[in-house]
Amino acid sequence: MAANIRLKRADRAPARADGKRLLVDRLWPRGKTRESLKLDAWVRDIAPSDGLRHWFGHDPGKWDEFRKRYFAELKHNPALAALRELTAKGTVTFVFFAADTEHNNAVALREYLLH
Repeated sequence: MAANIRLKRADRAPARADGKRLLVDRLWPRGKTRESLKLDAWVRDIAPSDGLRHWFGHDPGKWDEFRKRYFAELKHNPALAALRELTAKGTVTFVFFAADTEHNNAVALREYLLH
């Protein structure tokens, strides 16, 4: 399943190899149109809560604790079942807007689904 879940920043061009393109951020990327992102869905309910998102603030020093808290949220998230189903059917690309490509909710979400 690892090869089925890809990650891509919202400012990178869509590609055929992306499969289903899912925006996994709670907020819409500034300056982007629906047409430019070529999304199959915006799965905002799978993103971290506003409180967790604000607390984290993309601070790499909080990464481990962010992952723990986000995983706890995901455990009780009803949107997770549909997402698991999609990832089992083929290639899925989680689209995100964070500048840090190693410490963001899309990375954590992929990790959660793979374990």
